[in-house]
Amino acid sequence: MARIEPLTIENASPAGAEILSAIKGKIGMVPNIYAAMAHSPAALSAKLSFDEAFGKSTLSAAVKEQLALAIAGANSCDYCASAHTAIGKGAGLDENELGSNLAGNASDPKVQALLTLAKNIVATQGNLSDDQVAQAREAGVTDAELVEVVATVAINIFTNYFNHIAATDIDFPVVSTETVAS
Repeated sequence: MARIEPLTIENASPAGAEILSAIKGKIGMVPNIYAAMAHSPAALSAKLSFDEAFGKSTLSAAVKEQLALAIAGANSCDYCASAHTAIGKGAGLDENELGSNLAGNASDPKVQALLTLAKNIVATQGNLSDDQVAQAREAGVTDAELVEVVATVAINIFTNYFNHIAATDIDFPVVSTETVAS
């Protein structure tokens, strides 16, 4: 049961209702994470603004989903694992790859380097060793990609932790991180 009840367009504040209406108009639904986050229109607006600005990053949409899955796996966030698996399928990733990504693995060596970097950032709370940064660079990770992986980790930690605290009801086909944690 959700600890932070999702709002609707009808019962949200005027600012929250405006944002929720825009989300529904854009994607045809209001995911529960956004409906719950609408209790703070400022926080929801910040999340959506980040996503819009980050659409211009050098990382592809598929790689961003792969990173989000690895981070969700590292943080045991079933809501984000479920959402990003569904979005990843829409970005052209197959189920086997998505399952591997959730465990922090990828079939492509460059993507593997990015996922390893993200997992290391999560595990060390951003305190990477010189060797970890050097390994990423040796695998071809650019400075721009390094910055963008840090940004991806940050926004996904926000959503992972939000979902843990809110106990957001999953409104996507359910994917469990339990096998990753064990």
